[in-house]
Amino acid sequence: MEKQGLVRYSIVVPLFNEEDNLRPLYMKIVEIMNTVGGSYEVVFVDDGSADRTYSSLAEICANDVRVVAVRLRRNFGQTTALQAGFDYAQGEIIISLDGDLQHDPAEIPQFIAKINEGYDLVSGWRFRRQDTWLTRRLPSRIANWVMAKLSGVPIHDFGTTFKAYRREILQHMRLYGEHHRFIPALASSMGARIVEIPIKNIPRKSGKSNYGLSRTFRVMLDLISIKFLLEYATRPLQFFGLFGFAGVGLGTMIGCFLVFKKIFLHQSIMLQHGPLLVLAALLILSGIQFLSVGLVGELVTRTYYESQQKATYAVQEIIPSRRLSQDAEGAGIGVGSYQ
Repeated sequence: MEKQGLVRYSIVVPLFNEEDNLRPLYMKIVEIMNTVGGSYEVVFVDDGSADRTYSSLAEICANDVRVVAVRLRRNFGQTTALQAGFDYAQGEIIISLDGDLQHDPAEIPQFIAKINEGYDLVSGWRFRRQDTWLTRRLPSRIANWVMAKLSGVPIHDFGTTFKAYRREILQHMRLYGEHHRFIPALASSMGARIVEIPIKNIPRKSGKSNYGLSRTFRVMLDLISIKFLLEYATRPLQFFGLFGFAGVGLGTMIGCFLVFKKIFLHQSIMLQHGPLLVLAALLILSGIQFLSVGLVGELVTRTYYESQQKATYAVQEIIPSRRLSQDAEGAGIGVGSYQ
């Protein structure tokens, strides 16, 4: 997402086998965005649909130049489809929502209003979900509670796609796995101002949901990776080093205890304390391995940031800008000096 924004709003919609929902959704988006005012585009991403979703998209694009259709070669998943949409979006404000009509485009103005208040990310909250309790609502509530505690972002609904972003928040963010639901946590680590607003959750009228209970386990695994990235991405040795020192320290203590037994009490260590001896050896070895992994992680981190000249910080504003300062110096004007 390196190109300059050419339109005010970009609506990004990932699609997978949504031929029945596509046209009604498109008409609702156009109706609402025409009332909002300002230039806009709609970026539909066909995530390898097996039905006529892309054929319908092609027909819509032929009749509306504001619509962009991105067709992926196969089904990569919602996170990748969203990333593709963000990459092709040109708007200053980017709004994402699902393509199954469970998100009401009529609520888009609420998101825009919050962005205009100065927030960088506005996240929807399905406070009255219409999904099944056991397979959808209960796992979601547990996962959202854990994510809020671990990430430090006090929102209720990480999983909804219905969000609005300032363009600069997404510019240097890459999404993998199920990471789209962790965008608020990633944005918060860059200092973004985040707010949550309640939204309606409309029951799906046609098509089949692609979510199930099995997704919860994948989300929890991604949660572990996100927690590590947020806290220790630039200092992996501090994470692995804790386990390393704990293993080596505990193993050494057990080893000293066994040495005491051997030298002063003349006990047979292998016969009387064989399992304890094995445990001490395993703890020391595992501790050394953790320390080694941490050191390798430090080398990889430095190679990653230095080879790509990638900053470990995010700048919001510079006053005065470097370019203005250099221009002033070239013109012989004192910058920041007192007379």
